[in-house]
Amino acid sequence: MTQPTPAPGSVALITGGSGGFGRALARKLRALDVNVVLTDLDSERNRQVAADLGCPFLPLDVTDLAANEAVVAQVEAEHGRLDAAYLNAGISAAKSDEALDLDEFMKVVEIDLFGVVNGVQAARPAITRAGGGAIVVTASLAGLSPMAGDPAYSVAKGGAVAFVRSMAPRLDRDGITISAICPGFADTAIIDPIREEFEKAGFPVLTADEVADAMIAAWTSAEPGAAYVIQPGLGAVPYKFKGVPSAKTESGETAVVPEALRPPSMR
Repeated sequence: MTQPTPAPGSVALITGGSGGFGRALARKLRALDVNVVLTDLDSERNRQVAADLGCPFLPLDVTDLAANEAVVAQVEAEHGRLDAAYLNAGISAAKSDEALDLDEFMKVVEIDLFGVVNGVQAARPAITRAGGGAIVVTASLAGLSPMAGDPAYSVAKGGAVAFVRSMAPRLDRDGITISAICPGFADTAIIDPIREEFEKAGFPVLTADEVADAMIAAWTSAEPGAAYVIQPGLGAVPYKFKGVPSAKTESGETAVVPEALRPPSMR
């Protein structure tokens, strides 16, 4: 992706804003004169992170649709508009090859997948009122290449990528570009339990700044519905999804999907 910068004075909302990606993104956007609002679970630590970054803080449980809508309404009331929503909140499960912990599984899916759905539902009307903008979803390489050690995270991030792709045509009609970023292993708290393994193997991990650069580029330059893989030494590149085999008619010709079932962009 090329990287024109967001317009100065634009307003961006970041969920999961006190984490490694959120902090790095907020610093970079602030340096570009973007008004940044951080959201996260309410805690003294998260409020202090926002204060240190010079950003307003709004407490948010992303699994609560009404709470998402209330946060967006407050952003509009206080800043007059919303130009970009970074749906970045996420957790992972304990890495294990043992039996699934279904409670943990559902918690990860509720935050990492349905938190994205709620965020899109809440942000869409506001960004439309602003004349269009962007929604950037933090997915993961695990959403494209599932990890056996963490099925919950893989399912949630894979679902987030699918949601981005399926929502792109209807959001595009509103002037909103939705895209997903899919980082590989990155230097954030999420790899703390296995950090030593990377160090022993000499395996490179992404910096939060590298991911934040890709997040900004996604705001200004992403293709609707695209998923961008981010890897050390590679940068951000669009993932090429393989098409599925087409149905055949009785005569052996490729069958055409009925018009009513095709998105407007394909009619």
